[in-house]
Amino acid sequence: MSVIERRLLLLSLLVVPLGARAQADDWQTIVAPDLRFRLEMPSPATKSVATEKEKGHASARVAWESRRGGQIFNFDYVDYDPGALSSRDSKEMARELGRGEAEKAFPKPQYKYLRDEPVTLQGWDGYALDIEGEAGAGVMMRTYIAKDRLFRLLVTVDNEQSKAAANRFLDSLKLTESKT
Repeated sequence: MSVIERRLLLLSLLVVPLGARAQADDWQTIVAPDLRFRLEMPSPATKSVATEKEKGHASARVAWESRRGGQIFNFDYVDYDPGALSSRDSKEMARELGRGEAEKAFPKPQYKYLRDEPVTLQGWDGYALDIEGEAGAGVMMRTYIAKDRLFRLLVTVDNEQSKAAANRFLDSLKLTESKT
């Protein structure tokens, strides 16, 4: 093998990982300011903070949103007053907060509920709600309660590729503490 052939081989080995990295770089990692969670979503993600806190909240809601093609990725969290969530049945609270307005916005005769069930994340209670419309487009939502913090993830889907990206997003949430 000549020096040029070796260099071309070496260059080709370097270029492949760079291309793979470029594709992976269209996702970014979001880390909480207090380091209590991390997740991934498509770049660029725009952070927003509510201008005022709602009744019962210990802090203002913090959210990130990004778009990828026609797909919308949304994540937010809010801290409730001490004991507001932790002193109640977290399974019931997760269901109530996870379904909330969704039942009104997506009535069952018009929408198909593909997943409508309690879930857990690192031992914390949550709720999964995946809804599909007539044309196959839909929304996937996850709600989790960890102590007195509420986490919500929402993503739109319309095909298998967007479902794969949605699952990557939904599965990426990691909390720094587990419920044990």
